[in-house]
Amino acid sequence: MNTLFALLLLIFVLLGGVGMLISIYNRIVMLRHHVDKAFANIEVLLKQRVDELPELVKVVKASAGYEQQTLQQLTELRTAFMNAGTQEEKITLVNRMDGALKSLFAVAENYPDLKASRAYQQLQRRISQLEDNIADRREFFNESVTLYNVGINEFPNLILARLLRYQPKPLLQFAPEETRYTGISL
Repeated sequence: MNTLFALLLLIFVLLGGVGMLISIYNRIVMLRHHVDKAFANIEVLLKQRVDELPELVKVVKASAGYEQQTLQQLTELRTAFMNAGTQEEKITLVNRMDGALKSLFAVAENYPDLKASRAYQQLQRRISQLEDNIADRREFFNESVTLYNVGINEFPNLILARLLRYQPKPLLQFAPEETRYTGISL
């Protein structure tokens, strides 16, 4: 009788442990998929913004006294973004690209002819609209990343996450002044 009870208790504990592992695994997978979904939503807008860069570079180059180093940096960052394979690489490049765009728009303030250019104004308006949309989706993405990062670092999830080599994911970090490029009054 005691052996049967011990055997049933052991089976119950084993089933409970397996059930807990399955539950933890499913939660971690769900969190990872939420991050992937959120990034896919924001990546569409990031690609649209990246696709605007060659036109912006062309318009700025057409004006006298452009900032060659910033334009070259933007071109290199765009190429790297288009060739990036992972979310982490893309996020790093987007964060760097934001700084370069901020510099470019700040430099444009010194060139009234450039600011008055209709093509420049249209591009700036388009990029500003994209930035507003990116800011909305960035909030959802960062929330998903935060939940994922917390989820893989909670105990006992931490054990399974480390065994499966789940790594923390970076946030998209844009300062408020970097998300609005309003160098001209529209």
